[in-house]
Amino acid sequence: MFDYDTYPELERGTVSRDEMTIAPENNFTNVLVLRELESHAVFTTDGQSADLANVAVGSGDDRETYSPGLMFMRKQTGSDRRFGKSLQRDLLDTECTMQVNKMCQECVECILYGSAASDDADQQLSITSRVMYDTAYTLRDATAVIDEKFQNAPGDDYAKSAEATIREPDFFEPGTLFPSVITLRDATPEELAFVLGITAKNKRYGAATSRLGRVKNHVLGVYTGSEEGPANLGLTRDVLTRLRDTDETTADSIQDVITAAAHDPELVGDLLQSAFDERVNAERGGLDLERVPDDTVDDLLDAATGDSLADVLETQLDASRAFLEQTD
Repeated sequence: MFDYDTYPELERGTVSRDEMTIAPENNFTNVLVLRELESHAVFTTDGQSADLANVAVGSGDDRETYSPGLMFMRKQTGSDRRFGKSLQRDLLDTECTMQVNKMCQECVECILYGSAASDDADQQLSITSRVMYDTAYTLRDATAVIDEKFQNAPGDDYAKSAEATIREPDFFEPGTLFPSVITLRDATPEELAFVLGITAKNKRYGAATSRLGRVKNHVLGVYTGSEEGPANLGLTRDVLTRLRDTDETTADSIQDVITAAAHDPELVGDLLQSAFDERVNAERGGLDLERVPDDTVDDLLDAATGDSLADVLETQLDASRAFLEQTD
């Protein structure tokens, strides 16, 4: 469906379906994403406190250390994998589960995202993921993006005794932004379309997703080449300094940026894209990556979010099964 005669720009960082191999090569596709919270969200490891880091940003007199909130990499990949499994069930009528050691190990999602060895004694293979995520960092300090909420736990009787106050987990505020990169290694164009479809259509991340955690994933660009793109942390630092320096904000310092009440997602998206491009094109230490034309990305997204995704996955399914047969 996405042949190299039609989209030659995809050949550089992907592999064709008939060239999938279990021996790793250096074909990388980097998807640049800005994740925007559209509701409160809970990202914790211990079930109570938000994950935080200490990060230095800026230089000279305007050097600051702040504590960004984290969207840990497992919070991203776990949600995307569950959504990918459900897409397959809808479009291919495949039966596969997220239960460890019980994945089918032959569907498109298993072959791309990986799986542990099966309980089946005849199928003791583990598959390494070819989709790599990185922990994402908020642009603003935790004091600006995280809210501690409390609630009482009263009974439903007319008369009741006092109850202890129950502390709720830390909530990330709506409008919080997370610069992110998703990297695919040795993926086919069809697998890239699958990941783009998941990224564009998946809208729930973190805990309590039946009530919280709505996210809008802005796909800002796709880059292909022989290496991974910049890390989320470096991009986040770059965006912070650009927000300080741009005339489109009133910030005069890094402190103003990290404590701001909000940031415009469209402006941040533009700055994030320019930060990625600059790191790719740096005169010294640049990256062997090229930006895929927006028209091609739009075609991929149309296929990934429309009725043709079923055809894309059906086309890839035979290649995914043949990939596994190389271990025989």
